[in-house]
Amino acid sequence: MDNFLNFFNLGNFDYVRDSIVNSFNAMKTAGPMDIIDILIVAYILYRLMKLLRDTSAARLAKGVIWLLLIYMVATNVGLNTISYIISNSLAIGVTAALIIFQPELRRLLEQLGKGSIGGLLVSTTDPDAAEAAIDATVAACADMAKTKTGVLIVFERKERLGEIVATGTLMDAEPSPELLKNIFFKNSPLHDGALVMREGRICAAGCVLPLSGSQNLSRDLGTRHRAAVGMSESSDSVLVVVSEETGAISVAIGGMLKRHLSPEVLRKVLETELITENKPDKKGISALRNIWKGGAGR
Repeated sequence: MDNFLNFFNLGNFDYVRDSIVNSFNAMKTAGPMDIIDILIVAYILYRLMKLLRDTSAARLAKGVIWLLLIYMVATNVGLNTISYIISNSLAIGVTAALIIFQPELRRLLEQLGKGSIGGLLVSTTDPDAAEAAIDATVAACADMAKTKTGVLIVFERKERLGEIVATGTLMDAEPSPELLKNIFFKNSPLHDGALVMREGRICAAGCVLPLSGSQNLSRDLGTRHRAAVGMSESSDSVLVVVSEETGAISVAIGGMLKRHLSPEVLRKVLETELITENKPDKKGISALRNIWKGGAGR
């Protein structure tokens, strides 16, 4: 108990205060080139963090940060066993990081080799791109539902799907009803996989998604629907499915699947979930959430 109280004593706060004061004093003596150097390094670190966000490795990075915070607290309050275990684990941390983040490091080096590092450091987003993607998706799904053409579209949101994109064919194309129908045409080489939308553009097609292991799904659901539910369980993405057997339009969000949607309802759901600029009122949100009553596969 004494060690815990000592962690919050005035000495520790004085140390923090002195560190802040020393940092400001160092900034006063810094020249223009020092400031530019700091800003460049900060920006590169920021863009590298956004690159890391493209994969599930971001969760591992958060775990490492929490581990370091626990180590600092344990050291200050005198939790010797925890400090010993974590300190010895950190001794091999560099090697472990190289193994864990090998796919991300490889991607970064490949981008450097291709001379496209600028694409990692600069990102552009068209504010109207999401609306255009929704228009193309609704129009294409309405047509393909009539012809019973199988469709599986993933709309990426905050959680990036870099590992899923890597399993397919990169496209980087502006979505249109004609292009979407060509991709999912039954004789197309990409029609069996999923199409990933990123920032209002077609990022990749023919991607492989994880299947849901839920026992609550209807037995008549095929691979596309199970993949849609599985992807929505492991990420915050929104998935649109058109059944190849019945032509029914479905949407999966958060592990829930709502089937037999009309094109109008599909548009309403996509606009609410994807266009963050137009925030609906609470009544609108409640009304939309009623769509999902009934649970997955009903």
